[in-house]
This record gives sequence, C-alpha cells and structure tokens, in this order.
Amino acid sequence: MIPARFAPMLFGFILSGLMSLLISVIATFRAVGWSDNVFGVWMSGWLSSWPVAFPVVLIVAPFTRRVVAALVREPTD
Repeated sequence: MIPARFAPMLFGFILSGLMSLLISVIATFRAVGWSDNVFGVWMSGWLSSWPVAFPVVLIVAPFTRRVVAALVREPTD
C-alpha cells in the first residue's frame, strides 16, 4: 500500500491519466475518424499528453479547491 501522504499525488496521477485518455480519444476520432491506424494514433496522442496533464493537474488542483471553497457555503445547523 502507498502511504496516505501520497494520496494527492496519486489522485492527480489517476485523474490526469483518465482525463487525458478520454479527451485524446475524442480528439483522435474527430481528427482521424475510424481508420486502420486509429488505435496507434490515439495511443501516441494519449502517451504524449499525459506527461503534460499530470503536472498541470497538480498545479491547478489547489487553485481549483480555493475557487470551489469560495463558491460554496458551509451548511448551517
């Protein structure tokens, strides 16, 4: 098991992987359509975008948390 202190980084790793996977498949199909080499083009796009997405998620996540905290109200009992 991974120590809990690595949870934010693991979260960012998994989130960036899934998001870049989904976005790259949509972009690939829009650009290439269904063809014989669509899987290879998609994998190439995904594998080159994930290393960019991961640090971006780690940098943007704290800002996003602050924005969300500013936009929501704590429940009052």
